[in-house]
Amino acid sequence: MTRPDGRSPDEMRPVKLERGYLKHPEGSVRVECGDTVVVCAISVENGVPPFARGSGQGWLTAEYGMLPRSTHTRSPREASRGRQGGRTMEIQRLIGRSLRSVVNLSCLGERTLWIDCDVLQADGGTRTAAITGSFVALCDALASMRSRREIPYFPVRDFLAAISVGIVDGHNVLDLAYAEDSRAAVDMNVVATGGGAFVEVQGTAERDPFPRGTLDALLDLAWSGIQQLISVQQEALGDVALFIGENPPAGLASRRMPGEPS
Repeated sequence: MTRPDGRSPDEMRPVKLERGYLKHPEGSVRVECGDTVVVCAISVENGVPPFARGSGQGWLTAEYGMLPRSTHTRSPREASRGRQGGRTMEIQRLIGRSLRSVVNLSCLGERTLWIDCDVLQADGGTRTAAITGSFVALCDALASMRSRREIPYFPVRDFLAAISVGIVDGHNVLDLAYAEDSRAAVDMNVVATGGGAFVEVQGTAERDPFPRGTLDALLDLAWSGIQQLISVQQEALGDVALFIGENPPAGLASRRMPGEPS
């Protein structure tokens, strides 16, 4: 099989994570997956939604949007239409659910972490890129809070990444670009933790139903991609990655985050 960009069926596009991309947010990342580019920013606000008030627990939520000319043709801004589309709402809920799955919200106190994901350029996999990049931005924001001793420990339980898989021209393929996604017989987005637990699997047969064996093969392929993404995240995070999964160990208070005063 020859893919449009020359990759093998099990080969991912190049992935780049640029930390600290924006000046003002508590954490920010510019993520590139091939020609897909997304900026992820984390903002920390005091207070929580009404349903969480008085619980002593924090909240994490996401917003997602695409620039009008991030695709081949211009799409009007949703604000100009006066409402968000169903796709946008689905994706931002997915991002929020995914990140909440690996964060101990009780550590935050009554604070809200906003995750803003803006697609600068779209070539397939924008939601999976947003999740993968947002995880790194979130770790940076929480590390900053921990170094300022605003939270008692680093509350990230595990790594988290997302990838697309599908069936194109009868072949199982990893990390679909738009030219493949738009004609795939099966299209699937997979979110999983570093420990191999699935957070969400969104799979659709665009034409003919597919058997259980195909599902298992696609999940195995997705897991191989997620492992590669987590390696990129680990390299990008550096020393901060060492604190992931220590939630909270005995004696953590005596350890210092990068940048924390002695």
